[in-house]
Amino acid sequence: MNFNTTNSTFRQLLGNGLSYRVPPFQRDYSWTEDEWDDLWQDMVALFETDGEPAHYMGYLVLQSSDSKQFDIIDGQQRLTTISVMILAGLGHLQDLINSKLDAENNAKRKEQLQNSYIGYLDPVSLVPRSKLELNRHNNRFYQTYLVPLDKLPQRGLNASEHQLRKAFNWFKDRIKTRTGNLTDSGKALTAFIDALVDKLFFTVITVTDELNAFKVFETLNARGVRLSSTDLLKNYLFSVISTQETHETELRALEERWERIVGLLGSESFPEFLRLFWNSRNKLVRKSDLFKTIRRRITTRDAAFELLRDLDRSAAVYAALRDPQDPSWVADERRTLEQLVMFNVRQPLAMLLACHGTFYESERAGFSRIMKTVAVVSFRYNVICNLQTHEQERLYNDIAWKVSAGTYSRASDVISALREVYPDDNQFKAAFSEKELRTTNSRNKKVVRYILFEIERQRSGKRFEFESATYNLEHILPEHPSEAWSYIEESKQDRLIYRIGNMTPLETNRNRDLGNASYAVKKEVYEQSDFEITRAVAKHYDIWDEPKIEARQKQLATIAAGIWKVEFGA
Repeated sequence: MNFNTTNSTFRQLLGNGLSYRVPPFQRDYSWTEDEWDDLWQDMVALFETDGEPAHYMGYLVLQSSDSKQFDIIDGQQRLTTISVMILAGLGHLQDLINSKLDAENNAKRKEQLQNSYIGYLDPVSLVPRSKLELNRHNNRFYQTYLVPLDKLPQRGLNASEHQLRKAFNWFKDRIKTRTGNLTDSGKALTAFIDALVDKLFFTVITVTDELNAFKVFETLNARGVRLSSTDLLKNYLFSVISTQETHETELRALEERWERIVGLLGSESFPEFLRLFWNSRNKLVRKSDLFKTIRRRITTRDAAFELLRDLDRSAAVYAALRDPQDPSWVADERRTLEQLVMFNVRQPLAMLLACHGTFYESERAGFSRIMKTVAVVSFRYNVICNLQTHEQERLYNDIAWKVSAGTYSRASDVISALREVYPDDNQFKAAFSEKELRTTNSRNKKVVRYILFEIERQRSGKRFEFESATYNLEHILPEHPSEAWSYIEESKQDRLIYRIGNMTPLETNRNRDLGNASYAVKKEVYEQSDFEITRAVAKHYDIWDEPKIEARQKQLATIAAGIWKVEFGA
């Protein structure tokens, strides 16, 4: 991969005639007082008696083809804020000069700091050359008012320009408070900035093109980096769309559409949504190849427009598929989605996205059947049999793009295709009979309750609410066995406690006093339970040991195979 990594101080970043540009369609400046204050406190702490020698500013991802001019792919909020803070310092120096406080020396200091960290005057054209250029919404304000330290307007500004103005004034107030309005204030301020630029350091990753930048984002785990893969795609698509003929109102409408999508999903979820969206319409693309694939396929304005329109339409559906409480679902669909969330399976989402587009309006009952089938397949394949997910994902993708292409035009086509990842009864019962789910994990506890309450419903016809605090999950052989259980070898106890056959539902008020009592004591309580499957334990088993746990679990496996079942037909 064509990139290099170095550690650089702020002084090193801004020295040697290097310049930086925020790509035109990157997000606007958005830091607020919370972030300014965090940064300021970190900076002033460096100058305390027991202060750290340096402050780590995190990753900075840059793109450059000549190592002189760099696009800021990730880190623009930090670089912009530090630059505004230095400009605020220069503003204070200018106030000292205007007040005739060591004016001559302060003018020299101001010019030196300006040339080193903000920009310089081109000796030929006498045009200011700024070391930092902001995006299309922020650069005019930065270059026109902040860099020349001109009077800052308060009206006619967009939201992010207001933030830049506020940031400048906020830092200027802090600097003024720190250094004062004295004859030697300019000297103290310059010493502060001159030391600070050596104490702020970044890990700088420089890449040669967007493709490498995208790969960096997919592999880095640093805070905030994942957001930038979203920005990177936006920069690419908008650069394809933006030509001489593109009108500003058109760009504004597109940006509003983009913000609506990202706002609905959150920047963290967007890359995952994008991959699922793409895989719902195309052959399976791995995460690491996604940006390369999109860049290869989307090369014209029309294609970029179409992709944005389709993303906009699909984002709401994706958000609804991740939210069982979305008002677009009926009761059965809501229950199904709750199960998929509980099982923690995401592999079917691309397929469900495609199926929603094709069947939701025209064949709603068929779409609901597909969802139910997927829930049963997920329960058998993922939860109980714990089989490899890459084969399953391949099939789901295959179905998705066949639905999108019109090859599968009926819901029954989809359901038939799912047979390939449906473990048959023998495989399912064998896996269920051996299944152990450690209920120390809250998700596992919820899944076991769900399983046992469904089996109870099948046996007694009663629908108990499995998430209700009125009921507990009882471990017959207790999680912390007393001496009364010493007849089961200690090495076996740990293996048996979390077997499904060793667990049963019980009313909370009955369960509260049982603790790690002997089986004889528990058996009397089970006989009084409202749960048929719990009464059955007391009825059929005089003692409780490994053979009994295995026997009960096999019995439950047979019942479960009849509950979580899909009839595929001939």
